[in-house]
Amino acid sequence: MLKGGEGFVHLVHVREITPEWVAEATGGRLHPGGRPVSDLFWDSREVAPGSLFVALPGQRTHGRAFALEALAKGAHLVLSDRPGEATVEVEDTHQALLRLGRALRDLFPGPVVAVGGSSGKTTTKEALAQGLGFSAPPGNQNTAPPLARFFLRLDPGAQGGVVELGIDRVGEMAELMHLARPTLSVLTALGEEHLLAFGSLEGVVREEAGLLQAPETLVSLQAAEVLSRLGYPQTHPTYGFGEATFRGEDLELLPAETRFRYQNLRVRLPYPGLGPALAALAALAAAELLGQDPQEVAERLASLRLPPGRMERREKGGVVFLNDAYNANPLSVKAGLRWLAAQPGRKWAVLGEMRELGEEARRLHLEVAEEAVRLGLSPLYLGPFAREQAAFGGEAAETLEEALAWLKARVRPGDLVYLKASRAITLERILELWDA
Repeated sequence: MLKGGEGFVHLVHVREITPEWVAEATGGRLHPGGRPVSDLFWDSREVAPGSLFVALPGQRTHGRAFALEALAKGAHLVLSDRPGEATVEVEDTHQALLRLGRALRDLFPGPVVAVGGSSGKTTTKEALAQGLGFSAPPGNQNTAPPLARFFLRLDPGAQGGVVELGIDRVGEMAELMHLARPTLSVLTALGEEHLLAFGSLEGVVREEAGLLQAPETLVSLQAAEVLSRLGYPQTHPTYGFGEATFRGEDLELLPAETRFRYQNLRVRLPYPGLGPALAALAALAAAELLGQDPQEVAERLASLRLPPGRMERREKGGVVFLNDAYNANPLSVKAGLRWLAAQPGRKWAVLGEMRELGEEARRLHLEVAEEAVRLGLSPLYLGPFAREQAAFGGEAAETLEEALAWLKARVRPGDLVYLKASRAITLERILELWDA
């Protein structure tokens, strides 16, 4: 059963699987003492009674060290590479989890949509789920453990499921595609991301392109152009505001909302920015491919609700803040700056560091500064490249507190302030500190 709240689709279905089923699905050896499980956790601090604890290797220690703690908290079963009470013993816990996730996904008879790309994944996942009336994991739970948990808790009677596939290492997309076995995949965008793992844009595209192995695919115009430029055959239907298979027209990027036309429908979204518009367009295109009524999808999208930090509008003392600081890479930052430049009135951009760009970090940060100048903006920069960026036009701050003081001295009621940075920078703290 699906339950709506604050625009999201929540899971309330409870399924139990037996220790014997887990052992068969993972190819493991079952040790005595286990009982049926109805939930799955990989962090012993979050374990709930009646759950399966998956002992995965971590950066500092292996999850197997917490198996007894998990059982003491009420876990009914442990998946581990070591023997023990109430344990399914496997050779490799990560690979066993992937097999378990795939077996759980195979229990679901409905369609599954998978979303991947360099930016816009969570926004698109939410637009698809809420627009189509499908179930989805909350937030950006886009790796193997939460996906396996999602399929364990997914009601077999649900209309469908939407999952986000996030990658930060070579080979991960193939693993997640095998686990999720999507009916339809959506590729949102392609740009530099996680370059410590992938090395270059070509490496990113090579990994993200694994998403296109689904029976049906949907590719944004931006991603299609990158694929074509790098020599990939372009045979996939596209969506976008241009010459696309599924085309949006008359796009209005307003300060508080977004409007566009799709065929004979007028679509309105309660969020500003190109990202939500493209996400909504993906949902409308997916509806066509899956045989749903686009008009019903458009009506649901009028009440779209996104997780915090994604074009989130907040007003403080008459100053409008657009908190887009959940994450950042060059592609998403440039898109945000283009939206900001098109807005009326006085506006300010605060740009923090974009993480995980490896040896290309300096070049890509300076490219963002060049784009800001081209758009007529003078951002306030934070991070290791801030002074070099500010030399193109703008200012540099050493700390969040210094950035806050800089804004306080200049911003007036009626102004618009755009916040963008990688999640680790916690740039949204400017909002928390503003009233203090």
